[in-house]
Amino acid sequence: MAPRSRSSNRWRFLQLAYYLKRPKRLALLFISFVSVSFIVWDRQTLTREHEIEVSNLNEELDRLQNQLQELKNYLSNTGVNVDLISKPKSPSKNSIQEDPIDIHRREKVKEAMLHAWTSYEKYAWGHDELQPQSKNGVDQFGGLGATIVDSLDTLYIMGLHQQFQKATEWVANSLDFNKDYDASVFETTIRVVGGLLSAYDLSGNKVFLDKARDIADRLLPAWDTPSGIPYTTINLARGKAHNPGWTGGNSILADLGTEQLEFIALSQRTGDPKYQKKVENAIFQLKKIFPSDGLLPIYINPHTGSKSHSQITFGAMGDSFYEYLLKSWIQGNKTEAVQHYRKMWETSMQGLLGLIRRSTPSSFAYICEKTDDYLSDKMDELACFAPGMLALGSSGYGPEDAEKFLSLAKELAWTCYNFYQSTPTKLAGENYYFHSGQDMTVGTSWNILRPETVESLMYLWRLTGNKTYQEWGWNIFQAFEKNSRIESGYVGLRDVNSGVKDDMMQSFFLAETLKYLYLLFSPPSHISFDEWVFNTEAHPLKILPRTDTFTGFVNGEVSVSHERPRRTDHSLGRKEGRERIVH
Repeated sequence: MAPRSRSSNRWRFLQLAYYLKRPKRLALLFISFVSVSFIVWDRQTLTREHEIEVSNLNEELDRLQNQLQELKNYLSNTGVNVDLISKPKSPSKNSIQEDPIDIHRREKVKEAMLHAWTSYEKYAWGHDELQPQSKNGVDQFGGLGATIVDSLDTLYIMGLHQQFQKATEWVANSLDFNKDYDASVFETTIRVVGGLLSAYDLSGNKVFLDKARDIADRLLPAWDTPSGIPYTTINLARGKAHNPGWTGGNSILADLGTEQLEFIALSQRTGDPKYQKKVENAIFQLKKIFPSDGLLPIYINPHTGSKSHSQITFGAMGDSFYEYLLKSWIQGNKTEAVQHYRKMWETSMQGLLGLIRRSTPSSFAYICEKTDDYLSDKMDELACFAPGMLALGSSGYGPEDAEKFLSLAKELAWTCYNFYQSTPTKLAGENYYFHSGQDMTVGTSWNILRPETVESLMYLWRLTGNKTYQEWGWNIFQAFEKNSRIESGYVGLRDVNSGVKDDMMQSFFLAETLKYLYLLFSPPSHISFDEWVFNTEAHPLKILPRTDTFTGFVNGEVSVSHERPRRTDHSLGRKEGRERIVH
């Protein structure tokens, strides 16, 4: 160490002499020094004590969390319906930390999607669907590559970008609609038009919009009927439309009422109102015959627009009509231009209440089917979309009705979950009967990988925050993994009691079932309900400002003016959605 200079020592001596001549100032300096030292020592002591306390609390929290997880696993295995409290999530700067269990389960679903897609890619590329056991492709939708188009948005949402890019190239270079094939207007709309529009909204790639417009133009002649009620079948190359003989020449309610989301979205994105006018005119025609209970039969005459004597159901051939009344209101930003959809839907929900019965001895709520004044104690698994629909629509009511319909949604979801739990394979049959004293009995016993129950679980989890719905969904996923997964894809079951497998991987398994399961374990901001509306094939469509103006009816048809909304951001799906507040 270098010696100090003399000037420095002299300066310190003068400072000491200064304070010795002034004892009061010296005392004040001493007191200040002691006080500061005490404060520093006390702060350090408190900090050490606080750190010890926090450490003890963290240990206790970990112990309680482990106990809670054990209880959670036990309850999920017993099927008890009970609210569970998840581990508190530590907020980060920009987001909320996810539950590791959700992340793990989401990755498992993603791996299942990759297995299904890779199997299709290997054995059935370009065909509509894969037969996993035969290891070949089949064309049940005219060879439109239904699995590819149906899977586009699932691949994108799950971050499988390499697979999405290959599918995009196939759509751009190989997807051809000029086929001499009698296509279902309904199936082609929800799978192909919906799938292409969703891929466009997510990626911004215009090839999807161009293809959607091409196929929609080929479907439009189906609406050229005396009443504006569309035919259900049309030849894609020749434009000739008709109804099948087995309907008695009638159109099907779920078919004619399940094109609104896709065709309105197409008009919004192209600025051409012709698509919207066709589908909204069909709803206008139904308003003319809409009954006081809001329940329409499944057959409608396309020539007269009148009801035909037939069954009323929320299952096959009726289901998605009611779904689209609600979702068209949501798609239209719940504005005055779409209030008639909401009013029709609320009327139908009052009618639904009249179809609800409860079983004995377990009081499972279920939705009956109706013919004339007779109620049949039968419910399709297809009707298990209803709990999600009711939960989604409940927020549009006042407090009392909102609680009533949300409570009914929860009851019906419990019933649908038990459709799965009641069989040896833990997979649901196609429909169920409710006999007095027997609760539920499987009717048609096949399972074709349907999505409706997990769809409702996803809606209820997001809208209530109750993680029990995630547990139920995970149990269903595990049952699919155990019974339906094989080396070359996923198959349905011919019989949910024996577990005998079929030989078909339905495209909606990739489009809907796996997507809804993935979103069930994703943050609610991922494809937020505030910004997206799902079509009945689980294809999310971006909610855009409603720019059209209703101007009346011309020659019995809807007349609207329509402007194409300006878009400056073509990557709609890349913007992070607002975090939904779950009550």
